[in-house]
Amino acid sequence: MVITTTNPDAEEQLHSTFASRYARAPIPKFKMPEKSIPSEAAYQIINDELALDGTPKLNLASFVTTWMEPECDKLIMASINKNYVDMDEYPVTTELQNRCVNMIAHLFNAPVGATETAVGVATVGSSEAMMLAGLAFKRKWQAKRKLEGKPYDRPNIVTGANVQVCWEKFARYFEVELKEVKLSEGYYVMDPLKAVEMVDENTICVAAILGSTLTGEFENVKLLNELLTKKNKDTGWDTPIHVDAASGGFIAPFLYPDLEWDFRLPLVKSINVSGHKYGLVYPGVGWVVWRSKEDLPDELIFHINYLGSDQPTFTLNFSKGSSQIIGQYYQLIRLGFEGYKNIMENCMENARVLKQGIEKMGRFKIVSKDVGVPLVAFSLKDSSKYTVFQISENLRRYGWIVPAYTMAPDAQHIAVLRVVVREEFSRSLAERLVADLERVVRKIDTLPSTESTKDGHITAIVDETRDSDGVAKRIKKSETEIEEETVTCWRRLVEGKRTGVC
Repeated sequence: MVITTTNPDAEEQLHSTFASRYARAPIPKFKMPEKSIPSEAAYQIINDELALDGTPKLNLASFVTTWMEPECDKLIMASINKNYVDMDEYPVTTELQNRCVNMIAHLFNAPVGATETAVGVATVGSSEAMMLAGLAFKRKWQAKRKLEGKPYDRPNIVTGANVQVCWEKFARYFEVELKEVKLSEGYYVMDPLKAVEMVDENTICVAAILGSTLTGEFENVKLLNELLTKKNKDTGWDTPIHVDAASGGFIAPFLYPDLEWDFRLPLVKSINVSGHKYGLVYPGVGWVVWRSKEDLPDELIFHINYLGSDQPTFTLNFSKGSSQIIGQYYQLIRLGFEGYKNIMENCMENARVLKQGIEKMGRFKIVSKDVGVPLVAFSLKDSSKYTVFQISENLRRYGWIVPAYTMAPDAQHIAVLRVVVREEFSRSLAERLVADLERVVRKIDTLPSTESTKDGHITAIVDETRDSDGVAKRIKKSETEIEEETVTCWRRLVEGKRTGVC
């Protein structure tokens, strides 16, 4: 529909009228509408629905970057229509990706010269990055087993039970057994000694996590390297290490430069990192870097020429946007080592402020460590009256999204809350969160035990009933009950639409 008028004010009013009228129409959910609607109406409909989303800045469940500088926003919007895979058409974008790979490889102490090109690639996130690394390990192991005339149909990976779900996806999708080192109360990362004990001739790699999703803790990659080196020597195997540095890869080099976890350790053959976490770029961009060309089998690299020239490609998907790659390059040259270091130090300081405020309340036990990702994970000292899940739900009334979850096996009886401290989470927000957390706990304290210990099952909201004569009778509800029903209703709606993506 085209709207024309010679009066700008009248045109604006007409557009507003159309938008308002169409915004009241039923929202299509299953079938595409038969007819078009004005762009203003489509915008208003979608914008109104999106208003019900949480505020990204207050989403403390996520590690993902939610703010970048306006200058970078301009670069991202200017390149949003560029398909990165078309390297012949956009050679400069390809060059920027290669520069990012080189910078990240040097940051991780890869054994490449000052003018050598590092081996790596940009991905849509760390999930794709670690899957590419996993495929490289699997192919190398299979090739070696074939040459030795040994079975190559039962590969496995050894990890801790605290790994992110992308590892389980890799194991299932690419038919690799996932051998998990179980956790225990008080020790929520992979034990290197137990991990090496689980290694056998079919192990394609041991995966260490630099920044556990559950607690932010760094696993001891150096000890793992030492133990695995000894086992390889004793058995004649050459089992390598992959480091999943999705969260910690852009933290450790700046805050803990003497910590040996990267390519300084001989058995570390590949590392993945999320650019859209502490790489400080909007989602989604990830990176995977290999120690050398020998660690990436040629059979996994495809060559295509139908976009104008011979182009090598090694990704799970094909087309992807250029914006996040450009955003990553902007951050690397804009901030430099000094800028990243200052930001990470500030995040850690704000995490300490938050931790101290939570400890002063006397109700919680801190389970995260001082060395690791800037986050605070904490559990209730006494869960007999209420749980961390109820605290999480009640914090949403103040706008905070703070996840509550149970630990991985065999520590699943421990339930915690976790607050991820990102660049835009200021000290004042940390202090405000502590104050709101105190309010929530005090409020739950005042509820009868039947209220505070309810199991959280969602029930239908009833605001009227009928007496013995069948006459409808309105039930008067307290403000607290109304708030609880509203929150429960929306959570039920959201959970019902959730599809289980990472």
